Amino acid sequence: MLPSDTDATADAQIDGRSETRDERADRNWNEVLQELRVLQTGTQILTGFLLALAFQPSFAGLGPSQRVGYLVLVSLSALSAVVALAPVSVHRILFARRAKPATVRFGHLCMMAALVLVSALLVGVVSFVFDVVVGGAASWVSGLCLALVITALWVVVPLLALRRSERTS
Repeated sequence: MLPSDTDATADAQIDGRSETRDERADRNWNEVLQELRVLQTGTQILTGFLLALAFQPSFAGLGPSQRVGYLVLVSLSALSAVVALAPVSVHRILFARRAKPATVRFGHLCMMAALVLVSALLVGVVSFVFDVVVGGAASWVSGLCLALVITALWVVVPLLALRRSERTS
């Protein structure tokens, strides 16, 4: 859910907090930053892993489709880092211009997009490793299994929690 631009009274009615629009924006921005830190750490580790692969002696033994897959993964890794860091750039440009709510909304959208990209990256990396180590169907099965786990934990569980929360309030 995107943060609201409404006044503090309406905000307090939404989640029971008594805070001004600016206080809410500051709190939400801090939450976005914490999420960025978690996401960036994982993305940086995966990027380092992927970049190191190209310099391993066994890299020469990859087939043409594996090389294409590898380049797609490197591209996804770079794109996910750029998208996840975009809110920081927007914050720097809009700093001290009283645009924190807009920055928070943009940060929220970027974090959602980055989660989609990182999901694809994780599934791709696991599939790639299974393809190189075991080959064939194992790469598809491992990728599908991870995609199902990600969907369950990152989409279904939060939506169920939201639904339960809406019923109790």
